Amino acid sequence: MKKAKKKSGIQDGGRPKTVDEYLARVPEPARGTLNKIRAAIKAAAPKDATETISYGMPAFRHKEVLIWFAAFADHCSLFPTGAMIDKFKDDLAGYTISKGTIQFPVNKPLPASLVKKMVKARVAYIAAKSRR
Repeated sequence: MKKAKKKSGIQDGGRPKTVDEYLARVPEPARGTLNKIRAAIKAAAPKDATETISYGMPAFRHKEVLIWFAAFADHCSLFPTGAMIDKFKDDLAGYTISKGTIQFPVNKPLPASLVKKMVKARVAYIAAKSRR
């Protein structure tokens, strides 16, 4: 018996090679929501951070992947890693969270201020890890 695959919010056509290509395949209103998340991440990430596709999802990289984001059929998700979810769990009350993901409605992005705080904390976390 085959396992049911979770439907993503992107249209078929092979794996996207760029973040722009990924977002072009996401239907509205999720595309607009992810564009707001992307802008918040970009504003908080180091200037030399780059956009990439990792695990088939858009991500920002600075030394290592900082954060991922994606659209699914019934929600959008931000993947800031488990350490960031633990750190910001009080700020995330009201959202569906798990070990490594925060889910939010396709038509309502996470607050930009919260996304920026998580990105900056993730950058600091990576920097501290590299000093060990």
